[in-house]
Amino acid sequence: MSNPIQQAIEARASANHYDPGRALSDADIMTLVEQATRAPSAYHFQNWKFIAVRTPEAKARLLTVSYGQQKVADASVTFIICGMLAAHEQLARSLEPCVRTGGMDQSLADDWVAQATRAHSGNPVLQRDEAIRSASLAAMTMMLAAQGMGLATGAMTGFDAERLSREFALPPTAVPAILITVGYPIPGNWPQKHRRPLHEVIAFA
Repeated sequence: MSNPIQQAIEARASANHYDPGRALSDADIMTLVEQATRAPSAYHFQNWKFIAVRTPEAKARLLTVSYGQQKVADASVTFIICGMLAAHEQLARSLEPCVRTGGMDQSLADDWVAQATRAHSGNPVLQRDEAIRSASLAAMTMMLAAQGMGLATGAMTGFDAERLSREFALPPTAVPAILITVGYPIPGNWPQKHRRPLHEVIAFA
């Protein structure tokens, strides 16, 4: 028998049609973000930012920069998930609770900060790659959390990143990586689509 996490993975499907009359509570939105922040990130950067788009005015603005895709207006909330650049500059602060609670020695935290600074400082390509990776891991974690809460989700990359950054006044260090629509599905959504056979996508070494 499959476990609950496996069941969520196998049941989750990307939704395009949501009930526009059903909202999510602040508590539910906070739960989704809290769960998303359980995702892993390099050096424990936690280099992500979540904008919960839920008011009619904000949804209308998002609609204009996502090529008119109605699901961002109909979903209870659409999260703009950003990866943050220059994460190494905030790493000491991110690791401080781990040190304070005894989960990590201060010397190890200092070593991580030094390593991350050497690798990421002056390397915009690596900073952006890491931002996209962290945001993507957080997004998938959020979608599985939503599935467990009985909600439907959809991942979207169809948006104008530059216009979105301007419209929502994102700082220069924020890279809008992906949108996640969340809400209550209505009829018309596809089931999970078939995947390629495993022998086409796996190799053993």
